[in-house]
Amino acid sequence: MFRRFREDVRMVFERDPAARSIVEVIFCYPGLHALWLHRLAHVLWNKRLFFIARFLSHINRLITGVEVHPGAKIGRRFFIDHGAGVVIGETSEIGDDVTIYQGVVLGGVSVKKGKRHPTIGNKVVVGAGGIILGPVHIGEGCQIGAGSVVVTDIPPYTTAIGIPAKPAGRHLIKEPVDLNHHLIPDPVKEVIDQLARRVAELEEQLVALSEGKGRTAPELRVKGSNC
Repeated sequence: MFRRFREDVRMVFERDPAARSIVEVIFCYPGLHALWLHRLAHVLWNKRLFFIARFLSHINRLITGVEVHPGAKIGRRFFIDHGAGVVIGETSEIGDDVTIYQGVVLGGVSVKKGKRHPTIGNKVVVGAGGIILGPVHIGEGCQIGAGSVVVTDIPPYTTAIGIPAKPAGRHLIKEPVDLNHHLIPDPVKEVIDQLARRVAELEEQLVALSEGKGRTAPELRVKGSNC
């Protein structure tokens, strides 16, 4: 238990450059407190002490602003940065080395019993306000963009953004957790940039044609019209 405690504290220093001392981390990180209280509540839940477990998770929410159902399964080195507004449902399963930010929701879309919440693979990063709904699987090493809504499976090492979230590229993680979530590509901006470049090309062709430099009408046909 003490080894796991030290691992949790070391994890905070690895993922948050604002951490300055062990005392600060132990007393001033609600995401860490939420994790510790959840572990206790989860033990009680597995012992079928359901009311006590739920009441402890309720106290957890009041203290930390993080709502984690005691039935949720969470792996090692799980880091909740800031934590306010995080909701993790009962049948959620979270792997090792996962990082999530404030406002993240791992929610369900059914009132039926059984698996109804997401499964998150190892080394996943979910940006602020990211929402993952239903029994979907987020593959290892994925990055979910801030404010995205995921309702389908995302393959490993994929960046997903948007509402609903769509793959925006693949990557390889060299570090245990890639925190460069601010560098997530924007496919909408990329399409707009392509259109702007094509408009500029067409304008140049029109100018050349109007000046009688030998440009013919077929040259004005849009190239790559399937973009």
